[in-house]
Amino acid sequence: MSFPVDVVVMAAGKGTRMKSLRPKVLHRLGGRALAQHVIDTAARLSARSVVVITGHGAERVEASLQAPAGGTELKYVRQEPQLGTGHAVQQAAPALPDDGVTLVLSGDVPLTQPETLQALLDLCAGERLALLTLDMPNPTGYGRIVRAADASVQAIVEHKDASDAQRTITEIYSGIMAVPTRLLKGWLARLDNQNAQSEYYLTDVVKFAVTDGLSVQAHRIADAVQVAGVNSPLQLAELERAYQRRVAEGLMEQGTRLADPARLDVRGELLCGQDVDIDVNCVFEGRVVLGDGVRIGAHCVIANAEIEAGAVIHPFTHIDGEKLGVRVGPGALIGPFARLRPGAKLGPEVHIGNFVEVKNSTLAAGAKANHLAYLGDADVGERVNYGAGSITANYDGANKHRTVIEADVHVGSNCVLVAPVTIGAGGTVGGGSTITKSTPPGALSVARGKQISVADWPRPVKKKP
Repeated sequence: MSFPVDVVVMAAGKGTRMKSLRPKVLHRLGGRALAQHVIDTAARLSARSVVVITGHGAERVEASLQAPAGGTELKYVRQEPQLGTGHAVQQAAPALPDDGVTLVLSGDVPLTQPETLQALLDLCAGERLALLTLDMPNPTGYGRIVRAADASVQAIVEHKDASDAQRTITEIYSGIMAVPTRLLKGWLARLDNQNAQSEYYLTDVVKFAVTDGLSVQAHRIADAVQVAGVNSPLQLAELERAYQRRVAEGLMEQGTRLADPARLDVRGELLCGQDVDIDVNCVFEGRVVLGDGVRIGAHCVIANAEIEAGAVIHPFTHIDGEKLGVRVGPGALIGPFARLRPGAKLGPEVHIGNFVEVKNSTLAAGAKANHLAYLGDADVGERVNYGAGSITANYDGANKHRTVIEADVHVGSNCVLVAPVTIGAGGTVGGGSTITKSTPPGALSVARGKQISVADWPRPVKKKP
């Protein structure tokens, strides 16, 4: 491609049918805002810049979107008030250099493929207006593409204005176009609002191009998902499933085994090694990396985590690394019904069982906490066995403190380790103990409060008849 590309993203609309306080383009698809999908697609085309036109909820939209990787510049312009698509692009025109091609996209049309847009740009070739069109079996209500004998576009005719013959046309305009910027600016200056809506329509540039004797070409596709917008919660849900199906197919093409591709949700980035198995109804958020041979059981939620080779995540496990991340070492067994929170770092062959929570803690190779336990702000050595019902009391009401459990320690059931405290290597903590002081290696530690027998409890008082 010998010409620079500047992308204009239409993101000013309110989307009243969404019935939401959130600006329409910020509704999420696959974990990202609709408009963010469009911006990221522009970056994959090596666009020089992306100009986002904002209006409704402008400050929130501009604060929420991120510049794409790869050096594409992100700019914003405001459309206030909103007076039509042509008026919107008029606001962006001063930010568009004359030496490039302007690619106009919609902020609520997130699934257009880069290959499709590249074909449109190639058709434009820096010389002509090119439209992306869709072959729709039932085009009722949509503007029709009227072509000349040489297949060039003569006009876009709205359904209500179309003749009976024109209404048999199944090719419609998608709202996406590529046009040399120097030509676009001249046509934008000629727009008027002499129509029923009193708006400035961008589609009028087709009429101007034909009047000026310039070629208008159309790249026709049949995949409606690529040009589908979002105007209601139902449409958003339909696009979500289409997006997830696309993600699932990509994973399976790389060799990942999915028990049911229709029951997978990736709301971020999921990277899988070889021989990975994922059962049904799993949700992946943020950035998740699954190593070779990893098995993910049904109904797991995993966010911002790295699961190393051979680890097994049993069903109903919740892993959320947030900013600190979570790392599960090779061959580890997690769950079912386990919870790993930010900062959990588990070594090789670690076992975390049902109803065990781990937060901001490191467990060395072979450590085990098999059921009903809490490890927070702890450093756990190799081969430690951590008993059921035991917890680290890491918070004193003002500050967090660390607990150190050295290698080969056995912690009995129903123990409380009050941080800061260190349990020396090879030691044993007796069941039911509350440990407030560090213990030397090899020690047997037993510390209990007053025991209350059944006889000490108040007896029920009999009422007089």
